[in-house]
Amino acid sequence: LRSLVCRRRNGRGRDWQPPFACDVDRLHFTPRIQRLNELEAQTRVKLNFLDQIAKFWELQGCTLKIPHVERKILDLYQLNRLVAEEGGFDLVCRERRWTKIAMTMGFAPGKAVGSHLRAHYERVLYPYHLFHSGTNLPVSLTYRLNASDQYVDLYVCLMCGTGNDEDRLLLCDGCDDSYHTFCLIPPLSDVPKGDWRCPKCLAQECSKPQEAFGFEQACRDYSLKSFGEMADSFKSDYFNMPVHMVPTELVEKEFWRLVGTIEEDVTVEYGADIASKEFGSGFPIKGGKFKVAPHDEKYLQCGWNLNNMAMMTPSVLTHVTADICGMTLPWLYVGMCFSSFCWHIEDHWSYSINYLHWGEPKTWYGAPGFAAEQLEAVMKKLAPELFESQPDLLHQLVTIMNPNTLMAHGVPIYRTNQCAGEFIITFPRAYHSGFNQGFNFAEAVNFCTVDWMPLGRQCVEHYRLLNRYCVFSHDEMVCNMAMKADRLDVVLASAVQKDMRLMIKEERELRDKVRKMGVVQCELFKYDLLADDERQCVKCRTTCYLSALTCPCRPGVQVCLHHGHDLCSCPVSNYTLNYRFTLDDLYPMMNAVRQRAESYDEWAARVTEVLEAKLNKKRNVTVFRALLEESNEKSFPENDLLRQLRLVTQDAEKCSSVAQQLLKGKRYRTGGGNSPNQLTVEEMRSFVRQLYNLPCSLTQAPLLKELLNSIEDFQQHSEKLLSDEVSADSVSEIESLLEEGSQFDVFLPELPLLRERLEQTRWLAGVQQAEDPVSNPCGLSLDCMRRLIDRGVGLTPHPSTERTMARLQELLTISEEMEEKAQALLKARPPESLEKLSSMLTQVDGVPAYLPNCLLLQDTVNRAKDWLQEAEDLQAGGQTPVLRSLSDMVLRAHAIPVRLEPLDQLEVLVSEVQAWKESAAKTFLIKNSPFTLLEVLCPRWEVGSSLKKKMRKVKGEGVSSGKKKLVKLDSMSDVERALSDSKDSASAVRLKEQESLCSLRAANESKLLPTADCAALKVCVCQKPPMGAMLQCELCRDAFHSVCVRGPSDPLDPEAWLCPLCLRSTKPSLAKIQTLLSSLQRIRVRLPVGDALRYMIERTGSWQRRARGVIDSYDHSLTSQDCRGASTTQSHRTTGHKRKGEAITSAEKKAKRRMNREETEIRDRGIKPKSKKQRMGTEKRRERKEASVSASDVSQSEDSEEDMTQCPAEKCLQPEGEEVYWVQCDCCNRWFHMICVGVSAELAAEEDYMCVTCSTTNAGRRK
Repeated sequence: LRSLVCRRRNGRGRDWQPPFACDVDRLHFTPRIQRLNELEAQTRVKLNFLDQIAKFWELQGCTLKIPHVERKILDLYQLNRLVAEEGGFDLVCRERRWTKIAMTMGFAPGKAVGSHLRAHYERVLYPYHLFHSGTNLPVSLTYRLNASDQYVDLYVCLMCGTGNDEDRLLLCDGCDDSYHTFCLIPPLSDVPKGDWRCPKCLAQECSKPQEAFGFEQACRDYSLKSFGEMADSFKSDYFNMPVHMVPTELVEKEFWRLVGTIEEDVTVEYGADIASKEFGSGFPIKGGKFKVAPHDEKYLQCGWNLNNMAMMTPSVLTHVTADICGMTLPWLYVGMCFSSFCWHIEDHWSYSINYLHWGEPKTWYGAPGFAAEQLEAVMKKLAPELFESQPDLLHQLVTIMNPNTLMAHGVPIYRTNQCAGEFIITFPRAYHSGFNQGFNFAEAVNFCTVDWMPLGRQCVEHYRLLNRYCVFSHDEMVCNMAMKADRLDVVLASAVQKDMRLMIKEERELRDKVRKMGVVQCELFKYDLLADDERQCVKCRTTCYLSALTCPCRPGVQVCLHHGHDLCSCPVSNYTLNYRFTLDDLYPMMNAVRQRAESYDEWAARVTEVLEAKLNKKRNVTVFRALLEESNEKSFPENDLLRQLRLVTQDAEKCSSVAQQLLKGKRYRTGGGNSPNQLTVEEMRSFVRQLYNLPCSLTQAPLLKELLNSIEDFQQHSEKLLSDEVSADSVSEIESLLEEGSQFDVFLPELPLLRERLEQTRWLAGVQQAEDPVSNPCGLSLDCMRRLIDRGVGLTPHPSTERTMARLQELLTISEEMEEKAQALLKARPPESLEKLSSMLTQVDGVPAYLPNCLLLQDTVNRAKDWLQEAEDLQAGGQTPVLRSLSDMVLRAHAIPVRLEPLDQLEVLVSEVQAWKESAAKTFLIKNSPFTLLEVLCPRWEVGSSLKKKMRKVKGEGVSSGKKKLVKLDSMSDVERALSDSKDSASAVRLKEQESLCSLRAANESKLLPTADCAALKVCVCQKPPMGAMLQCELCRDAFHSVCVRGPSDPLDPEAWLCPLCLRSTKPSLAKIQTLLSSLQRIRVRLPVGDALRYMIERTGSWQRRARGVIDSYDHSLTSQDCRGASTTQSHRTTGHKRKGEAITSAEKKAKRRMNREETEIRDRGIKPKSKKQRMGTEKRRERKEASVSASDVSQSEDSEEDMTQCPAEKCLQPEGEEVYWVQCDCCNRWFHMICVGVSAELAAEEDYMCVTCSTTNAGRRK
């Protein structure tokens, strides 16, 4: 672009951070004042026009008031320009173009704006237009006064020549000329109130040239701190936010708005062009006042230090002897928000470099050097008025123009933001401008490189045309370089030679021209001893050095040879040609420069010859090294040829080293075959071609060519193998190729492909092995499939592997889906039906994989079918199921996650049985009883010492627990073995039980004989000697301590007392027990407790029958004795009664007492006597109760145990309660529950009852 270059500081390492070395305390400056709306060229033209209009009306005694149209200030400049472009006021009015002008100015049509514009133009601008055209100037009048005229007016109008209407006659405040208001063009309607100037005075005042525009200096002197405070305060107040939060885009937008408006007047200050020589540079200087830290000493000699850059060896400015501020010495710049630097190019079209030390950014705009004339033309076109008064306006740095306007006219403009720590470089003749975003500190300097030389001479010619002074003499600088030809850089020498050729040619032509003019006097004059401002051409202000013309009439004044006729009016023969060098002196200087350049040319020719050598003419690399050494010795410039020679030599040496390493196979590797130091095959081919294409010859080239052929053979073999299908048989072949390829010190793309093919082959072999039914009979598991797929994912795609991978993916997807379905079916709540699980299994049959959940589902289905078959066999068997079998089936059913229809029935049945068992336990068991329900209900033949030990153990551990079992009878076999239903009769069981009790009673009673040793005697549950109050069990006849077996709250029972071992149950009523049994029979489940209860009821019934027999025989004997002794005396009756009472056993006495007590209770309750059958039923129940107390009578007879144990009804309801009413059949004498046969108490009292069996039998007999 050759416009702008931005160099950023290294942000990662921040390795370039020069210290700020400026003396802040001494730095005081007076900034420039910048009014923003005066900077922009077009805005300044408008302001100048308005100033002229205002001045015109002010001289006319009026004050200019800019009118408003459509609530906007009327742009008088635009209106004047558009009317002029349309042909003037008269033409616009004749052709009625005011509406067109209004629309051009941006007003909406149809609002009569055109008539308003015409009125404003006619009132404000038309008089000014007439003034500029000269129409309002008076015509010269010749007044001839006749002798007869006796009276002449003192004041007459210069337009009409009369003095009439003195009240309308205006007197000029400048020249005292008089004019009628109605004679003026245009006429005035009223007399001006202020000072008034006539058209002549007005023309003189307005024709005065305007002062050149420039920036004023501020009245205040600032330090860096005070200026910063002012700048930050201005920006924060203007944007109403902290300075660091204002976006750069907002500042830029506001800047261009302000410079383009005439309504707002914003003034800023800019500390520009501050001499660093006076206050010190921002960069450290060697020998300066700023003390540099040791780690910052590198910045003293650094090339980026702007104090060093202009005078570095490659810079042309090193040959300028004078110190030029801003060019060879840096200038300092202190900016604030909106302060700007206008469009300009650097002096002598040199390079410039600007460094922003700190602060807010600068915004730069630049145009390339080739567009400089185009930019100048556009600005002259858009603001010609400014260039008429100031032809070198763009060199004054006072004018700016919006980049958008320039780009709209085809000028290329580039923009950038310069932040702190960044450089901006501008190229020769590259126009640039910009503004500051806020308070900052920058430094800039110029420099010139060799390529600037021809541009520098063009710039001098351009300055001569503009009559602009030069900062330094270009010819003097060239001659200074020529006088140091032996130390001159050869490239610079070549450029100086070309420039001197043009300089000498021009100087010879100019001297010939002056000689032809007639100048004959010549004089040697050392212009380099004069200051630049003392040897300037009086015409073009060019600095003279080689020659100049002088005249004695004007001492100290000279002109360059281009303007010989502008020196003075004296004869040319009086002129003297002052010259610094003769032409004969200049030619040797140019020849010395040429020889310096030619030595380089001769070396360059030899370098070109060896570089362009072909085939057998190629030279050895040592020749190239010798040429490089020569260039170093003679300090030849760093140009393309030297760089090419150095590059070729380096390439040759590097190629020789690499080739040697490739041949030896010892190139360094950094982690495997894919080393960044390895060449690819194509690179090796290129390398071999490079060896043959090098300008020099290498001995390793043929050997390396042979190695390349071997590598190509390997590649062909590898490509053939890779093009074949993947096969497990190719593993060994691939491995051998890999081993061969690893020997080459070249990156072979086939090696990773071969490794990938090897992985593919091994993977396919692994899949085949996993699917082999011989090696893996169970089939592919999900984990195995996932492992294979995970391995396959990392493989390079191949049709064979992709097909296998797709098959595994499909199988895995189906298997996972089946597993998920199976798991869902197994975990479903509520469980699914067996049919649904079976249908799922039919889908799984076709999947060739090992599926644990599906196998578990298969096992679940099998178990469910077995369970259902077992349940079906249980229902169809006709036998009463056993509780243990039912419970086991329910538990097994719960473990099967299948909805089983019979399960609900079985659970209900088991729950009913459990509820029945709980009811039976509540009925029989005493609180905290150590016995189980089965032990309580079964016959008691375990009496003995072992039972006492168990009871004593239970007593010692706490009788209240009630959870410890003495004898475990929990299975049907135990109960059957205990009850011996099929082998032993009821009498045998009873005899066995009686024998046990008799032996126990005898043993216990023998302990209590008086002869026994009481101290050694152990009784009671505590197994201690008798002491204190003792109780004797009525059944086992054992003795117990009252404190051990009876609590303080237990009532004193006057009846017979039973010990804890003998009192096992609560002794419920028989009716309640029968109700329990009936409810168990309705459940139709067999359990040990039920069988024990049934047997107990049978034993109870048997005992009742035997007890009734005893009671009946006793009552009959009493009746016969009463009849025989009816006539005897009272004493005989008493004696006989007493004897009979003695013959009665104690059991019978207890029975009698219990019967009497019940009869008393009945009378107390007020129960009325019932009918015979009902009364008999009640007595029968009472006899059954009384019979229960005679269990200890071992001498009673044995009756049939089939008599009246239960209600013989077909469906006995087993009623419970304190009173259960019975009815007796009048035929078979069997007793039935009234509720079981459907007979009420009233019906039983009034009619005879006959059971169903008897009714059926009698009906058959009648037939």
